[in-house]
Amino acid sequence: MGSKSLPHPLRIAVLECDTGLPGALACYGRYGAISSAFLRAGAAACGLDGQSDLDVTVWDVVHDIVTYPRMEDVDALFLTGSKFNAFDDIPWVLRLVDYVKDVLAQRKVRLVGVCFGHQIIGRAMSAPVGRSKGGAWEVSVCDVQLTAEGTGVFGGKESLSLFQMHKDIVYEYPAGVEPLGSSESCLVQGMYVPNRIITVQGHPEFTEEILREILETRHSQGIFDDKIYEEAMGRVGRKHDGLLVAKRFIEFLID
Repeated sequence: MGSKSLPHPLRIAVLECDTGLPGALACYGRYGAISSAFLRAGAAACGLDGQSDLDVTVWDVVHDIVTYPRMEDVDALFLTGSKFNAFDDIPWVLRLVDYVKDVLAQRKVRLVGVCFGHQIIGRAMSAPVGRSKGGAWEVSVCDVQLTAEGTGVFGGKESLSLFQMHKDIVYEYPAGVEPLGSSESCLVQGMYVPNRIITVQGHPEFTEEILREILETRHSQGIFDDKIYEEAMGRVGRKHDGLLVAKRFIEFLID
């Protein structure tokens, strides 16, 4: 139970952009459930009640491109990760980008994005999104070097350790966005606009078990060669800053 409460529950619509692998589905549920648990843990870390202080709804935007939350009914949107490409011109991705553009055109609803969601927000802000140079993967627990703004946002830390699972990137920071951090293979590791947008390229909502299953699956499929797989598995159990990011996301939404 939290030590304080909000006057009204924070209404967060999770835009679910993928489902997940069988092991994760059995243990944690779909990406919407994983994201909801992540946000509730962040609320608890803020001293709130993770249940009563958040009103979290989940919207499957992959299979239903018509039904989206009305902006007057939500305070914030959380865009999940996905195995799909944020730069593809397929119907559900185009509909999602257009919806995010509508959100950006108003001032009430705030945006939070992780990985694919981070890239979609970048695309909606006219930043180029595509494969990283050489198609290099960034996977497992990796370090993100924070900018001065990022250090301020994330409680004085100079770097974050986050789960990563991507080879697509936002190539440039959109106009008006504060850079939060970078890594050797990805310049745009996080975007910030006070009272409007916060994103990270990583997967702070993931657990070690979720990452292990993805690594094992993609290795067995030949997506990851032995070198990538073994190096990634060697880091997957490292301490990570997922809860800190969850806490900061919630603080951003209630500030």
